[in-house]
Amino acid sequence: MPRYRDLTHTARPSDAPRVVDPKNPIRTTDPGALQMLKLIEERNIETVYDRVVAQQPQCAFGYKGICCRICIAGPCRVKKEDGPGSRGICGASAFTIVSRNLVRYIAGGTASHSEHARHILHTAHALVEGHADDYEIKSPAKLMKLAQDLGVATLDREEKEVLKDVVEIGYSDFGRYQDRPLAFLDAFLTEGRRRKFHHTNIMPRAIDGTVTELLAQTAMGVDSDPVNIIFGGLKAALADLGGEYIGTTLSDVLFGIPEPIVSEANLGVINPKMVNIAVHGHNPVLSEMVVAAARKMKAEAEKVGAEGINIVGICCTGNELLMREGVYLATSSASQEMAIMTGALDAMVVDIQCIYPSVQTVAECFHTKVVTTEAIMKIPGAQHIAFNTETAMEDAKKLIAIAIEAYKHRDPKKVSIPSERHKLVAGFSVEALTEIFSKINPDRPISVLTDAIQSGQIKGVALMAGCNNLKRLQDESHITVLKELVKNDVFVIATGCSSGAFAKFGLMSPLAVDTYAGEGLKSFIQTLEAANPELSTGLPLVFHVGSCVDNSRGIDLAMAMANELGVDVPKVPFVASAPEAMHEKAVAIGSWAVTMGLPVHVGSMPPVEGSDLVYGVTTQIAHDVFGGNFIFEVDPVLGAQKLLNALEYRTWKLKIHQKTAEKNSTAIAQGW
Repeated sequence: MPRYRDLTHTARPSDAPRVVDPKNPIRTTDPGALQMLKLIEERNIETVYDRVVAQQPQCAFGYKGICCRICIAGPCRVKKEDGPGSRGICGASAFTIVSRNLVRYIAGGTASHSEHARHILHTAHALVEGHADDYEIKSPAKLMKLAQDLGVATLDREEKEVLKDVVEIGYSDFGRYQDRPLAFLDAFLTEGRRRKFHHTNIMPRAIDGTVTELLAQTAMGVDSDPVNIIFGGLKAALADLGGEYIGTTLSDVLFGIPEPIVSEANLGVINPKMVNIAVHGHNPVLSEMVVAAARKMKAEAEKVGAEGINIVGICCTGNELLMREGVYLATSSASQEMAIMTGALDAMVVDIQCIYPSVQTVAECFHTKVVTTEAIMKIPGAQHIAFNTETAMEDAKKLIAIAIEAYKHRDPKKVSIPSERHKLVAGFSVEALTEIFSKINPDRPISVLTDAIQSGQIKGVALMAGCNNLKRLQDESHITVLKELVKNDVFVIATGCSSGAFAKFGLMSPLAVDTYAGEGLKSFIQTLEAANPELSTGLPLVFHVGSCVDNSRGIDLAMAMANELGVDVPKVPFVASAPEAMHEKAVAIGSWAVTMGLPVHVGSMPPVEGSDLVYGVTTQIAHDVFGGNFIFEVDPVLGAQKLLNALEYRTWKLKIHQKTAEKNSTAIAQGW
């Protein structure tokens, strides 16, 4: 059972409302979005905020996970009372229905992340085959380290030869039939996690096969055992992590390892004097080339009267470009329509995931061109240009040309750009963090972090991730949880739309450290800054480690801490939080994080409350088996308190066992 320092904390969430102020259409705290809504309040343009209100109240059966639509004999809505109404038509109980619905979210999330990774893999393959001349290996050091981790020979070999072998392993991870573990997962695990996953029979051998197996397992008339179904879901969640490793590591190889970089965020980065292009989605293969093409086509923009081309990012494509190119981050998922409503966005170029179909509807009120680029992602009414790695630069120039042409049709009377914009420092890959720590201890860099925890200077590490979910006001939960953690001396890293929220509010700035950090965290960051005088950017309050797929960086840091401390991940003072989880990907990430041994706070209730058994597995039994557990709490202040309690309990327990090991001159125990 999970333990907390505060014994009043339980696995049950508070009575805080699941949907806050459900009839209020102003469902954001983002200052840029609020300014935008004020500027356009008389234009009568429908937004996501209006549609959330229109959907209230949402279906209570679906909310609890007890609506089954897996076969067309249904939908079946299961009631709690005894009798025929307590089961589906096939006889499925609430625990079967809830568990099937839950793990199908994981399957969808795994498919999404892995499709992202597959695109990166295809690009790397095209490069080594000589069919992608516009791409290059920008980080040979990352390639060689990755190859060594995967057991690929590197001595006296050309970079492309090594990359070819790495790519073949990646392809095998998608479609392997032999009974061998997923290589891109197995190579990065601690020995303790590796043994645990083999012992519980959830180590995946192939990404595609695991997703297919889970869909087959949860089809009508197959598995009805909720525990077995959940274990199938955890196997898929680990396949998701394997896909994330492929996506993150190969993106670093092709586009460079992120390093600290200065940029700006919020809607004020849209420039009325320039051709503005938003790149939106999740895949850097396209967006990196759009940035390169824009730099070559400034003269074409000047010919139509613009001062140049301004690329801005939305969602995780924005995070990818922010951390490598310093591209401005305009906004995050829930406020993507706002960028078009400025009237100054000339094109929105999209790839995959988290793109609202409504962007085209809004664009039709303006001159903005929405351009889709992937075969699996089209929007009725939008222009489609198929992006091909073999003709990448040529395709990117076509996209830029569309935006330049649209600029000529911009209506100055419709231009309304909020003033909100904030400086930020991003680009903190694990390599960058390790380099910063190494200036204090070059032999054992991660000990700088673990020693600070053990001395009590900081309480632990939190990975903040996830989406926007408008059951609460946009970004409110992200900001609240962060402020509670940092004032209590927690070292915070962030990905995805969580990092976007912090960037938009100015919380990724060095200036925010003095304002919000507790004395311990403040002194820790100041110590790091003093040891790194060449780092002209300064260090921020919260450290941006990348996009959704880069949550793998977070678990890399947790495993490095585990190895430094001589324990497995479930013993490390490290937690995760998705304060506004929404997408299937968030369910997959949270599930593998629990399986890796982390306490994971989720601030929007998933559909699990229809079964006490399933709820208990996710919040309590999971801890007994894997060492991690979900903390479902919609009140962000209480959620943060539970995370702090989990960190404090782990630190206390770690100290006890370290003292015992020292006293008896033995290795630290692993069975606690």
